[in-house]
Amino acid sequence: MGIVKLMVFGVLAWCVVCQAENIDTTSANVYMVTLKQAPTVFSVKKNYHKQNRVNKTSYDFVSIHSSSGGATTLENPSFSNITSKHRHFGSRISRVHDSLLRRVLKGEKYMKLYSYHYLINGFAVLVTPQQAQKLLGRKEVANVVLDYSVRTATTHTPQFLGLPQGAWPQEGGYETAGEGVVIGLIDTGIDPTHVSFADGLSGNSYPVPEHFTGICEVTRDFPSGSCNRKLIGARHFAASAITRGIFNATQDYASPFDGDGHGTHTASIAAGNHGIPVIVAGHHFGNASGMAPRSHIAVYKALYKSFGGFAADVVAAIDQAAQDGVDIISLSITPNRRPPGIATYFNPIDMALLSAFKTGIFVVQAAGNTGPSPKSVSSFSPWIFTVGAATHDRIYSNSILLGNNITIPGVGLAPGTNESYNLVSATDAVIDSETPKDDYLSECQDAGSLNQTVVQGNLLICSYSIKFVLGQSTISNAIQTARNLSAAGIVFTMDPFIIGFQLNPVPMSLPGIIIPSSNDSKILLQYYNSSSERDPVSKKIIKFGAVACVAGGVEANFSNSAPKVMYYSARGPDPEDNFLQDADVLKPNLVAPGNSIWAAWSSGGTDSVEFLGEDFAMMSGTSMAAPHVAGLAALIKRKFPSFSPSAIGSALSTTASLHDKDGGPIMAQRAYANPDLNQSPATPFDMGSGFVNATAALDPGLILDVGYEDYMSFLCGINGSAPVVLNYTGTNCGATVVNGADLNLPSITIAKLNQTRAIQRLVTNIAGNETYRVGWTAPYGVSMKVTPAHFFIANGEKQVLNVVLNSTLNNNVASFGRIGLFGDKSHVVNIHVSVVVKIAYNTTSS
Repeated sequence: MGIVKLMVFGVLAWCVVCQAENIDTTSANVYMVTLKQAPTVFSVKKNYHKQNRVNKTSYDFVSIHSSSGGATTLENPSFSNITSKHRHFGSRISRVHDSLLRRVLKGEKYMKLYSYHYLINGFAVLVTPQQAQKLLGRKEVANVVLDYSVRTATTHTPQFLGLPQGAWPQEGGYETAGEGVVIGLIDTGIDPTHVSFADGLSGNSYPVPEHFTGICEVTRDFPSGSCNRKLIGARHFAASAITRGIFNATQDYASPFDGDGHGTHTASIAAGNHGIPVIVAGHHFGNASGMAPRSHIAVYKALYKSFGGFAADVVAAIDQAAQDGVDIISLSITPNRRPPGIATYFNPIDMALLSAFKTGIFVVQAAGNTGPSPKSVSSFSPWIFTVGAATHDRIYSNSILLGNNITIPGVGLAPGTNESYNLVSATDAVIDSETPKDDYLSECQDAGSLNQTVVQGNLLICSYSIKFVLGQSTISNAIQTARNLSAAGIVFTMDPFIIGFQLNPVPMSLPGIIIPSSNDSKILLQYYNSSSERDPVSKKIIKFGAVACVAGGVEANFSNSAPKVMYYSARGPDPEDNFLQDADVLKPNLVAPGNSIWAAWSSGGTDSVEFLGEDFAMMSGTSMAAPHVAGLAALIKRKFPSFSPSAIGSALSTTASLHDKDGGPIMAQRAYANPDLNQSPATPFDMGSGFVNATAALDPGLILDVGYEDYMSFLCGINGSAPVVLNYTGTNCGATVVNGADLNLPSITIAKLNQTRAIQRLVTNIAGNETYRVGWTAPYGVSMKVTPAHFFIANGEKQVLNVVLNSTLNNNVASFGRIGLFGDKSHVVNIHVSVVVKIAYNTTSS
């Protein structure tokens, strides 16, 4: 009975109060309700490692009713950090929620979807707006927030980041890199059958960490045995979507299985196994590895391919991940919009993550793909480590040589033709007697409308139109058309109506190329038409005279200038809102590889139709950058197990690279259209502290630490925030308040510098005894002084840095400087300074 009770406790997130028969869902909506009473993590001290040790290889089972329908079986290898106090306290909070709902909404219809009790004390409930107002009027209730939607925001990157030569050897090699660390991924699930998550590749000594208590759901789509010593936890959360009636059982798996591909991709970037061959469309693209190949993975599925996700489900996933004992949370998701009606930081997701920070969990989140506009970041809280996307130096280039000796560049993971062939446009190969079945015949989606005799043995020209962008037409269909017609290869020209759309290289099983430039496409088509003979009456081609040779695009080129910040990567500083006009917080924190990333792909993944049925896919976005940092954080956590989340963030930030691989400045793309022609040196608002340097982060020398109480003082410093802070945390604001610039962050950001400002930073030495020299460059319009100019610091000691900034010249745009601490044992610590000078002159006359 003890085991059964324990497992039921583990699934409290799926608690449903059956008061919802015949509820009017047209007027009802999902609301997240927070109570004033403290959550479990504030009331019961967590105790890892000491209680209820169990055999990690034994599994117990229990069937429960899942709110996604049907029976769900749970596998649980460990319960060592859920104490009886936790169970009792969590159950009591859940009963309090039920009692409150019954008292406030007596006799009315409603449905409770989740009880949150570990990180925040609250629940998600389906009620009408009138019922939500009733709840808000109760003295026990702190906040009532309308649920909102969220969305999803590698073979070579270990080499580009220097892991084989630098970071991994410090961990004892890739065989032990990240060992004992659990990375929790809140995403679209995982494909447990992928070899990147097998647990038998590096010997039998691979125990599940004792501090982890997670559970694996067992469903038809996620059978018993899906979890192992690598994938040690898997759950799914969809109650908010189900109550809205938008959960599509034919498309969205009611299990942790990944029907999208995104979650499998991000999980393998963070901690996929080492040395896995990447074979796509029959081509070998190298061997893949996660950043921390020995770390463990726990999956909390809260996003789905047909509708995205909702905050109520994400909060439930975060709450469960923290309760299970993950060390790191990776969120490759962002809100579709800023949550309505509340200050930026006071939303349920970020407040849950603040509590996760308190428990010692390092949280990484994608910055969002809404760049390059300023203040476009979707991850803004200072206790969250926000990651933007940059390139690495590997590119796959392809080209086509025309018969007039003009070479046109393109993309396409495809073999070359080795010789020249005639070019034939699909529009000139229509069967005379057939009426085209598609208005977009030029897209080559219908082989039955094209004349095989005309196409056979030639290069088929197809148009890449807006329907490809929308997913209504696919390259794979066009390739199949070319195969059915026995074409020698395929050439895609870009429709001139598509402006600024950037293409990832696409795998092709036959010779081919995509010309991404509409201007270059025009050059090819002009050559094609001028070289062809047409009947003067029918206008049909009677002789195809244009010829071309396609170069291969399968071999990688490593000469690309990198890193550079991608145009889509969201930019800082923190966004404005009506409550906090300008936050003195640097965002993003840094950038990491996020463009053209090879990683594992789900066998059921449909997020990219071009990789349907493949084991690996190449994807781009800040979604890919965040798990790079999550994996690298696992390496730091293993080396420094006592590091706080802020210490891990500091190690990553102060050691970040400021130059590209050729020694020049890191560039940032400034426009969607022709991004490489619209770029300039990156600022901290583009790249944060710089590009992640894995090797240096494992030996940072000095760290800057921030505690939970510091963030409480920061929140209390926001005008009118005291009641909200009390409501969310159960803590009264004290006399001490700080703004963002005064937090002991590894950066200094001042949105409005008027006259003089004194700032302090406290550094702690986690290395050997060392003497540091202090240097700095001041932002434009600012004079700056840092003291002391030199200091000796022993291991474990702390040193205060005093920074005085004086405004000298009004400047409506931000300017940037840097403080550098240079140790005589080769440690270098960088603290970026970002300032907008707004001098308020005294106009009163004497």
